[in-house]
Amino acid sequence: MRYISTRGEAPALGFSDAMMAGLARDGGLYIPESWPHFSPEAIRKMRGKPYADLAVELLTPFLNAEIAAQDFERIVREAYSTFRHPAVCPLVQTRSNEFVLELFHGPTLAFKDVAMQLLARLMDHVLAERGQRATIVGATSGDTGGAAIEAFAGRERTDVFILFPHGRVSPVQQRQMTTSAASNVHALAIEGNFDDCQGMLKDMFNDHGFRDRVGLSGVNSINWARIMAQIVYYFYSALSLGAPDRPVSFTVPTGNFGDIFAGYAAKRMGLPIDKLVIATNENDILARTLATGEYRMTGVVPTTSPSMDIQVSSNFERLLFEATGRNAQEVVRYMASLKQAGEFTIGAEPMQRIRSEFDAGRASNEDAARAIAQVLSESGYLLDPHTASAVHVARLTQPSDTAMILLSTAHPAKFPDAVAAACGKTPLLPDWLSGMMDRSEKFAVLPSDLKMVEDYVTSRARAVA
Repeated sequence: MRYISTRGEAPALGFSDAMMAGLARDGGLYIPESWPHFSPEAIRKMRGKPYADLAVELLTPFLNAEIAAQDFERIVREAYSTFRHPAVCPLVQTRSNEFVLELFHGPTLAFKDVAMQLLARLMDHVLAERGQRATIVGATSGDTGGAAIEAFAGRERTDVFILFPHGRVSPVQQRQMTTSAASNVHALAIEGNFDDCQGMLKDMFNDHGFRDRVGLSGVNSINWARIMAQIVYYFYSALSLGAPDRPVSFTVPTGNFGDIFAGYAAKRMGLPIDKLVIATNENDILARTLATGEYRMTGVVPTTSPSMDIQVSSNFERLLFEATGRNAQEVVRYMASLKQAGEFTIGAEPMQRIRSEFDAGRASNEDAARAIAQVLSESGYLLDPHTASAVHVARLTQPSDTAMILLSTAHPAKFPDAVAAACGKTPLLPDWLSGMMDRSEKFAVLPSDLKMVEDYVTSRARAVA
């Protein structure tokens, strides 16, 4: 198993090198050279397996035999022992043929924990074997930062720098990034929006002198290992409902397209998925693209679901690579047009392929609020605004005879104000996190200036020679 860049100019790498690189040196994203495939009979035999055992079986083909089997099994079990539900990612039924997949039982109450707890341990293992250090820089619209800081805090071989948009994350999300006592983690509030943070992150990776000087690595979903880890819960939830013999669909609240691309990967690996439905908020670039075939950036609008307040959807590049028949030159043309003009038009054949796999819909703040109140009234179940966006979109598109699994990406207590405004009920943080809001914060406020951020990282990273 080798990993190739979506832009075709970087050398193919093994698993460990692709994971540590994060972004390819040609600016592209790594993707497996081919997809491992499981037959219906092999999938049937997975039924009833504990989450960690399923993860080992599904993910081992991606490792290229670079990590010993016993080491990988230990790493996976350690990663998912941090979750506070025995099922790791349980399903909850909210109405006939509608199921919520709870991905928020990890340490920071967000789906990012599912991949980040595994990624931190995999990176630690590789760095220890190589006798190296790494400097990890990430950009977050809310949940990635807290999950990364929690997963990497105190790890001797890594320093972590998280860029988040100043004043544009929820108070709970901010404190999950700014209250860690670990000396190897650094929260940077950037004066701008998430796209500014993500743009600077990509510029750092493309500054090869800086990249090599600090031993740069990434934990955003540009890193293939993040996507890989998320494939597991698609299989786990579908198996719980009778896959491969019962058809299922998924609705995914997404801005950066990583979470739903993991669903696409699961389908390529043999999981029978009827439809993958993209749920966006008012920053609806993905829904507009599916409707028109034109990817056109507009301004970012702050919403009650801030993790989706994105216009530059990084992982969409991986889907473009697949939809064009892995035509790297065509992907390069699209990305060049996006950089120069802020838009590109997808060809007719790739667009047809995308529409055959995906549907999409948009939920306004008001739509999400109504969904929160409606589901609470119907079933007593409390949603966060991102999951509520998925409910709204799913109920517009769901065929009645197919089980629809809604990915619940965050605990409602991460967004107490929005939830309370929608339904009058304030969700409480779990007891084990309740003191976090009273802890003192530690973060730096920096302008959206690449050199200033690079200088800040260089002065504090232990990997600098």
